[in-house]
Amino acid sequence: MQQIKLPEFVKRLMSTEHMVKEHMRRGEITPTKEAYNNSLRIAAPAVAEMVSIALMSMLDMIMVGQIGREAVAAIGLTGQPRMIFFSVFFALNIAVTAIVARNKGAGDDAAARSCLRQSMLLVMAGGTIITVLAVVLARPMMQFAGAQYDTIDMAASYFRITGYGLIFAIMSGVICAAQRASGNTKITMQVNIVANVVKVIFNFLLIAGRFGFPRLGVDGAAISLVIAHVISCGLALQSLFRKDAYLRITSKDSWRPDEQMLATIGRVTAGGMLEQLFMRVGFFAYARVIAGLGTLETAAHFVAMQFMNLSFTFADGISVATTALVGQNLGKKRPDLSIMYGKIGMRLAMLVAALLSTTALLSRFHFPILFASGDQYVIQITSGIMLIIVYILPLQTSQLVMAGSLRGAGDTRYVAFTMLITVGLIRPITGFVLVYPLGWGLTGAWIAIIFDQGVRLVLLTGRFMRGRWINTQL
Repeated sequence: MQQIKLPEFVKRLMSTEHMVKEHMRRGEITPTKEAYNNSLRIAAPAVAEMVSIALMSMLDMIMVGQIGREAVAAIGLTGQPRMIFFSVFFALNIAVTAIVARNKGAGDDAAARSCLRQSMLLVMAGGTIITVLAVVLARPMMQFAGAQYDTIDMAASYFRITGYGLIFAIMSGVICAAQRASGNTKITMQVNIVANVVKVIFNFLLIAGRFGFPRLGVDGAAISLVIAHVISCGLALQSLFRKDAYLRITSKDSWRPDEQMLATIGRVTAGGMLEQLFMRVGFFAYARVIAGLGTLETAAHFVAMQFMNLSFTFADGISVATTALVGQNLGKKRPDLSIMYGKIGMRLAMLVAALLSTTALLSRFHFPILFASGDQYVIQITSGIMLIIVYILPLQTSQLVMAGSLRGAGDTRYVAFTMLITVGLIRPITGFVLVYPLGWGLTGAWIAIIFDQGVRLVLLTGRFMRGRWINTQL
């Protein structure tokens, strides 16, 4: 057998000519350089947007960390309950992404715009209900989330205040999902970067009470988040009134309910809703396992999650590009190119994972100091968790891109099934067993994430490689 030299092997691995089997081809395969440029053109703004959001969130947590570990734990505890309220609309965003991308690829611009308008109507109706529930149920939700006596008041207050901004965040989210599906990630980057810069500015003014503003602590962080949601919603809506915009709103548009489009949205949303339900229930149960360890361990966990969230954004940006390109090429009746762009996303994800894992290894003693300066116990625990993150990141980045490929095709039910098995069952159950019966503490909880991510990657990659998803009908 002829031995392939390493440079030749790498060239074959990265070349688009070797990504699609001959019998699957429907025409010419996009040249390697052009294909990667297409992916990066969409991915780069999405990565920049999401990384900036994560960095602003980290800066937010650093500011809150100056108040004390209880404040860090309190805000951290609100995360999963907030996501439960968002979950239905995250499912809607998945549907909007798949439908808009497919219709853009098919050249049906009117259907893509109709999908956005109908989704906005759904947001206005459902978002109002969600906002009221979040405000009314703030304290019971925090009690159920496992808030302790030293965090319950701060957590409930933060959750209640941020509840007023939910409808603005949801509307911004659905518009940005449609823009990303059309390939216009620059708009969503601008919307979210501006909103998050404003949030950081108001955090600076309101948390500690600077330049004559009141010292509001955790409540100041909550008010800043509401202001950011309002601004992001305004900017997202503004993007729809540009004359040169692919997705635009005009005075001639019909806002009456469209039964056919709503039925299509409903079918795709159903799978996404199941995915979100399994994810949120699983994450919530997992968060309860963490909360039971106490305030110190909970604070250390959320500090480590800041690095995970930052790493997640790189892969999520690549996943956004993959979702859009897979959906658009299926609309063009080029499933071979959809397969190609899915594999390009995987290769980009692995390169990013190698860089991030190296960063986690080298910064494991320095990163925790940003959030818990002076708290040696929290710093010590977090440093150990960072070593586990080194092994998680390659699994996380790869499975995110695989999930993005399947979502772009509208194969949301299989992604939901995967989330049920991994996030809904494996992560919380394995976490509980490792944390309590085996007594591994917070380390056991993070090892459970390795099991979750590993099984998820195997299931999603297997589905992608079998290729049935290219026949998914919306």
